[in-house]
Amino acid sequence: MTDTDTPLGFIGLGNIGAPMAERLLSWPGGLVVCDMRAEAMEKFVAAGAQRAASAAEVAERASVISIVVVDDAQVRSVLTGPDGILRTAKAGTIVAVHSTISDETAVALAAECAEHDVEFVDAPISGGAGGAKEGRLAIMVGGSSDAFEKVREPFGRFAEMVVHAGDVGAGTRMKLARNLLHFVAFTAAAEAQRLAEAAGLDITALGKVVRHSDAITGGPGAIMLRGTTAPVAPDDFWFPILSHVRDLGEKDLALALGVGERFDVSLPLARLALDNLGPGLGVGSGDTAKEQS
Repeated sequence: MTDTDTPLGFIGLGNIGAPMAERLLSWPGGLVVCDMRAEAMEKFVAAGAQRAASAAEVAERASVISIVVVDDAQVRSVLTGPDGILRTAKAGTIVAVHSTISDETAVALAAECAEHDVEFVDAPISGGAGGAKEGRLAIMVGGSSDAFEKVREPFGRFAEMVVHAGDVGAGTRMKLARNLLHFVAFTAAAEAQRLAEAAGLDITALGKVVRHSDAITGGPGAIMLRGTTAPVAPDDFWFPILSHVRDLGEKDLALALGVGERFDVSLPLARLALDNLGPGLGVGSGDTAKEQS
């Protein structure tokens, strides 16, 4: 558990960092904030937080430090620069990077931190600025079990879900897998809009239908319930359920491809989905996919 009498540190008070930090203002040990923009710290200082002029100054006072900056280079600068955390951090300090960086960068920085007896966790977030404002973020933590236990309480103040993904680097890998789904889905949404537009449909109405139905069904996450991606045995509980999903999906994908052909709209993702849905679900291609291949 984190010592609640020790200040927390927070570096990076942008659109996501600021609402996260706001939820730490009530931390019993206090909050130390730092941002390259002096004006970003004003409301925190007015609310009782301590101002720090540099990351090194944050590390002089805080035992757990959250970093929310833009990219790998900024994270490295905050940690290892001339005014960085590692210049002054005490042994046992935990540094948590919430920025989405390379998993290789996370592992390399963890090694540098270890040389100073500082523990590093990669703890990227999912939920964006909206989730940060509502305190409903999901945080995926890569680090030791001991470090995870120490960050769980402060993280729980700005996150609705805090998951221990594994060793350092695992949090970042989980975030990248999550965002792969996110942006492939955005690309698929664009493809669906092109088909709907070519067919003379109101694509804003389509968007409303998608948001409404996904809120009920759970969207792509609804099928992410198994603990493995291995093929499903015919006598497995999941086989009839996922076979049913495959059959419905292949039917609808084939029909959508037919509409695309009639309106001369290329649907490469729909074609890939028809070919890969069944194998991806672990139940193999169904009759529709076989007929269309």
